[in-house]
Amino acid sequence: MKSLIDHLSTYATYHRDRRNIATHFFGVPMIVFGVQALLSRPAIAASGFITPALIATACALLFYTLLSPRFALIMGTLLVPSLYGAYHVAAQSTQTWLVLSLGLFFVGWVIQFVGHVFEGRKPAFVDDLIGLLVGPLFVVAEIGFALGLARDLEERIEERAGPTHRGGADKAQPNLG
Repeated sequence: MKSLIDHLSTYATYHRDRRNIATHFFGVPMIVFGVQALLSRPAIAASGFITPALIATACALLFYTLLSPRFALIMGTLLVPSLYGAYHVAAQSTQTWLVLSLGLFFVGWVIQFVGHVFEGRKPAFVDDLIGLLVGPLFVVAEIGFALGLARDLEERIEERAGPTHRGGADKAQPNLG
């Protein structure tokens, strides 16, 4: 299995433009919540608590735990309350549930694709579907970097993916060596 640095570095090579990264701060949480809400409606058990959303969230947290228990803890503190909110959306009328869930999902993707227009590169998941799981982790890592946390991790990622840039003439080429 690839390491945390491997996954984040690969994902980062598709996300070096700071404008694209900024769109991910909005688009990725919208997509995640939209998916959780969509998957919260069909209950697998009579209690209504066990849903595809719970199973998908648990699987994502297992993946994050295998990569980094520290990041898994952070992801859990974000994904569990999001799942709780998604259950409340799923409890609404079918129309409200679908409009909110699908609306957040599609608007989140529009924001993502706008970011990739800035980047001039396709989204990472096009080449590797695991990018769909790494995206939320990337957002958390980038927020940590912006707060001055995990500098060693940021440096190791930039060694592989290159520094971020503002776009245009400021574009830096990734270090692929």
